[in-house]
Amino acid sequence: MELPAFTDYHSLRDAFRWRIPSRYNIAVDVCDRWAAVEPDRPAVIEVSSDWRVTPVSFGWFREHSNRLAHALKARGVGRGDRVAILLPQGRAVLAAHLAAYKLGAIAVPLAALFGVDALAYRLGDSGAKTVVTNAAGLAKIRQIAEPLPELSLLISTDGRDGDAEGWDALLAAGSPDFTPADTVPDDPALMIYTSGTTGNPKGALHGHRVLPGHLPGVQMPHESMPRPGDLAWTPADWAWAGGLLNMLLPALHFGVAVVARPVTRFEPDEAYRLMQDLGIRNAFVPPTALRMLRGAGSPRGRYDLKLRTVAAAGEALGAETLEWGREAFGLTINEAYGQTECNLVLASSAALGVSRPGSIGKAVPGHEVAIIRPDGTVCEPREEGQIAVRRPDPVMFLEYWRNPAATAAKFIGDWMTTGDEGVQDDDGYVRFIGRDDDVITSSGYRIGPGEIEDCLLKHPAVALAAVVGRPDPLRTEIVKAFVVLKAGYQGSPALVSELQGFVRARLSAHEYPREIAFLDELPMTTTGKIIRRLLRTEG
Repeated sequence: MELPAFTDYHSLRDAFRWRIPSRYNIAVDVCDRWAAVEPDRPAVIEVSSDWRVTPVSFGWFREHSNRLAHALKARGVGRGDRVAILLPQGRAVLAAHLAAYKLGAIAVPLAALFGVDALAYRLGDSGAKTVVTNAAGLAKIRQIAEPLPELSLLISTDGRDGDAEGWDALLAAGSPDFTPADTVPDDPALMIYTSGTTGNPKGALHGHRVLPGHLPGVQMPHESMPRPGDLAWTPADWAWAGGLLNMLLPALHFGVAVVARPVTRFEPDEAYRLMQDLGIRNAFVPPTALRMLRGAGSPRGRYDLKLRTVAAAGEALGAETLEWGREAFGLTINEAYGQTECNLVLASSAALGVSRPGSIGKAVPGHEVAIIRPDGTVCEPREEGQIAVRRPDPVMFLEYWRNPAATAAKFIGDWMTTGDEGVQDDDGYVRFIGRDDDVITSSGYRIGPGEIEDCLLKHPAVALAAVVGRPDPLRTEIVKAFVVLKAGYQGSPALVSELQGFVRARLSAHEYPREIAFLDELPMTTTGKIIRRLLRTEG
């Protein structure tokens, strides 16, 4: 499952073989096996809102996940039942996941920032039998107007509340010993809903094998994790693949403790302080958060950071942010790529000599990734097409929940399509162009938004930027930019002209934004991805 010890990419790729056990359970792997030999070893290090630091051991998680599994089983939760988890980063999230896996149930992580409508859709679609949440989550659930006939158990980590049972009382009544379900790699374990950037979110159902499938894609950008002194953190919500599968569960597999700090909004200076005070060595930071860190100024001279690796995924990072990272952190930010359905299949690793500005990286060992045409044939080098992953692949989803038509439509033959446009060069590097519905067609040119956004971010007035196509009777589409300005700058016709000239001079005449709108903030998913479809409706 893990990467062999090689210092160059091609030897590593040639030597890699998948070795996934015939019987495998995520909870046993990331918790119980460590608790059996080092029960006091820290698994999660909680940092409260007032900066109190509390280590939580693997032994604690084994005992309390066992107690919760007993409580759930006594209330009728069993194999295949969906256990929704609606909580911010913290020990209860992991304990609930582990209990679900030990039962053979399906964990359904939900972002604490979801509103009532988002929760109603996901709880109804998943048919969740149980929700583990807090007082804030309960308040939202009780506002849901639609009936949820399959939901029969509410558990509140803040104590008994009406029809919700209290977390502490449940755990106190349960036995500390529990025999985990004897699961195989393809048994369902986890369902993560897609971001919903294009239509209704879909539940991507994964088997227990999804974790071992992620390990090479974590080790490559994090440069041979684990190493002595490693300590992991991500601001990404653990409800998403980025937080849960790009950092939390893989780090625990390697015995690396993960820092948990529940936040409702990413604050750059708080993030810098957290990394400094805890001595974080390994960070997974989404590109938007990295751009916000950059906008807050260089940490050099202000914070004493101990970072060994920084990985980014979710959107193209851009050469400007990559260059900034080298100056700010003294290291190369390693990019990675994947989707909720099939994650971390492309990656960079400066330590392996796989790093090229403007590209995501190369295929992670164990995964076959190609650029394909609409008929499923593989493109030639430098030919634009759709990024695709060949099945079978252990990190690939089992299916979309209760949606066989969407599952079938995801594939062209044995290629799982991503909906993302890209191009591969002669050396195997893949450059991300944009989602197929984000690519702009203007005057015969196909324009990816990422390069224009990256260019705009080089202007001293720009904090964040998003680019979409706006219908145009003459050119099919024109480029429109939505810009969030840094403090001290005001939107004006003069600044519009300045930004247009800035892009024209650095890119080309057909790529500059013919329209620019200034916004206070950009619409984003809770994973930090810009929701461009909402910007298109701005006109």
